[in-house]
Amino acid sequence: MTKKFIALFILALPVFINAQQVQPQQTPATVAPLVEKIHWVTIGEALELQKKAPKQIMIDVYTKWCGPCKTLSKTTFQSDDVANYVNQHFYCVKFDAESPDPVNYKGTKYTNPNYNPAAAGRNGTHEFSGFLQVGAYPTIVILDEAGAYLNQSRGLLNAGQLEGLLKYFHDGHHKNTSWADFQSAFQPTFK
Repeated sequence: MTKKFIALFILALPVFINAQQVQPQQTPATVAPLVEKIHWVTIGEALELQKKAPKQIMIDVYTKWCGPCKTLSKTTFQSDDVANYVNQHFYCVKFDAESPDPVNYKGTKYTNPNYNPAAAGRNGTHEFSGFLQVGAYPTIVILDEAGAYLNQSRGLLNAGQLEGLLKYFHDGHHKNTSWADFQSAFQPTFK
């Protein structure tokens, strides 16, 4: 019986070895950079564009270290419905709340006086974020057709939630309907 076992073992060994061979380790493909579907401009560019063709402005106030901000960019802003709607009806601004770049808004220059180019991670708060009353990231700020502050929404929004916010202001519901009443009747269609 021992000879039969050894013979079977010897015959089965090549099959066992082939089944156990480790495949060469494969490196993951390089992640492609995110292709922006939304046409982003600076606040200065948006204000100049408003002079020629008035539209409301949607500002995405974010920071580089903010996880929900990254999720908003990778999900909600990648929705075809969202991109098509905002590109048609809004000037879209992506504003880094810790940027060192000055912002000129309605005759006032805003800077980030605590910005440190050697710092990693959080890096001062831009004065323009304070002017917009941004206290959390991400925050979507809506300005009217003349560049005046209308309102904001804090936190990560999915496509349907952002649709409600955008349509509330773009369609003029904010002028005669409370946000609560609008939300209770609104049925999102964006995916």
